[in-house]
Amino acid sequence: MLPPHRQTSYQGAMNLRRLDLNLLVALDALLRTRHVTRAAQLVGIGQPGMSAALTRLRRMFGDDLLVKQGMEMVPTSRALELEPEVRRILHDVDCLITESPQFDPATSRRTFRLRLSDLLAFLLLPGTMRRLGAEAPGVTLEVAHFSPEATVEALERNEVELAASTKLKVPKSIESSLLFEDRVVCLHRRDHPKARRMRDIDVFLSLRQIRVSQSPLDDRFADRQLAQMGRRRAVALTLPHWLAVPEIVASSDLVAVMPMSIARRVARDRRVALASPPFENPAFAWALYWHRRHNSDHAHQWLRRLISDASADLKSGAAGVDLSRK
Repeated sequence: MLPPHRQTSYQGAMNLRRLDLNLLVALDALLRTRHVTRAAQLVGIGQPGMSAALTRLRRMFGDDLLVKQGMEMVPTSRALELEPEVRRILHDVDCLITESPQFDPATSRRTFRLRLSDLLAFLLLPGTMRRLGAEAPGVTLEVAHFSPEATVEALERNEVELAASTKLKVPKSIESSLLFEDRVVCLHRRDHPKARRMRDIDVFLSLRQIRVSQSPLDDRFADRQLAQMGRRRAVALTLPHWLAVPEIVASSDLVAVMPMSIARRVARDRRVALASPPFENPAFAWALYWHRRHNSDHAHQWLRRLISDASADLKSGAAGVDLSRK
C-alpha cells in the first residue's frame, strides 16, 4: 500500500488525467464572451457542444460558473477567481506547443501579456506596434494595468510577462532594465492666477491639485518627495490614469505633477504651461520588469529589445521644452 503522501500525489495525477484541456478552452471562451452561442463561435463548435461543456465544467468545479442575466451570462465569484489562472494555463500550454527554442518572430503566433499604464501605452505602443507589424505580424499583445503592488504579484504569478513602470519594489526574482530617463514637472493652466509663483513651495502646496495614483500606497512622482520634506499637498482629485489630466488642468485652477515625457506633448496645447516643481529629486527612470523565469526565453528577449528600441526616441527626456521659471 502506498504511503499517505504518495497516495495524495497519485490521486492528483489520476484527477489530472481525467481533465479534458478543451474544457479550459471552453471556459476561457465563455468568460470572454459571457454568452454560450458566441463562445461556441469563438471556439469553432456548435452551441449544443458548448452547452455540454458548460455542464461538465459546472460539475468539475462544483459551481454554476456563469448564471443567466438578461441576454447574457454573469460569472460567479468562483469563475472570476478562475479566469486569470485559466488564461495563464492556456497561454503556457500554447507556448509549450507552438514555440521552439529558436524563436522566429516572422512566423510566430505567440501572444504576450504586458502591464502598461495609459501613459506608457500612449508613449510606447505606437513605436512597438509599428515594429511588430514589420518584424512579427503574427505576434499579438494583451495589455493590462495594475497598481505597483499588483504588478509585482502579476509578474510573480506569470499573469503578465513584462511590465513597464517605475520605482517598483521588487524581490530578487524580478529582473529589470532601463527604458528611458524622465522627470516630473508641474502642469498648470497658462493663465492661472498663481502661474508666476508656482515654484514657491508654500504657494504650490496651497493650490488644489490632481493626484494620479494606482493604489493608496502609490506615492511616486510627488508625494514621496514632499513627505521627506515633512509637507503634503492639497489633493482635490485622485485619478487612476494620466490622459484626462491635461484637459482638467486646462479647464480649471487645479494643478498637477506629471512626467515630462507626456507633459511636453500636451504642452503643445497653448492652454497649459509647464513649470519646474518646487521640490528636489524630480528625476526618475522608466524600466522594464520581468520574472527571471523568462531570462532564457528567446521570444521574451526579442520583445524586450523591441520595446527598448521603441523607447529610443523618448530618452531625450525634456529636450526642446522650456519650463517657466518666473
